[in-house]
Amino acid sequence: MNASRTAMKLDQFLKWQGLVGTGGEAKQRIQAGHIKVNGLVETRRGRQLATGDAVELDGREVLVLPQQRGEPPRAGEH
Repeated sequence: MNASRTAMKLDQFLKWQGLVGTGGEAKQRIQAGHIKVNGLVETRRGRQLATGDAVELDGREVLVLPQQRGEPPRAGEH
């Protein structure tokens, strides 16, 4: 895996960040085109996120921050 890539998929990231309540909600919101990654609508729930990616839902944007070895990726408000 590329060092700049995280091990987290978009749907997992949405849940982990509390942007959605369930995996089912994440799937629905992604498929409906409600999620943007780096300013573009993303409809692939399995999309692998990279450090620096900006994920947006309902006007809230969260940046994917570098992960520490053995930990999930971190995020920060943008």
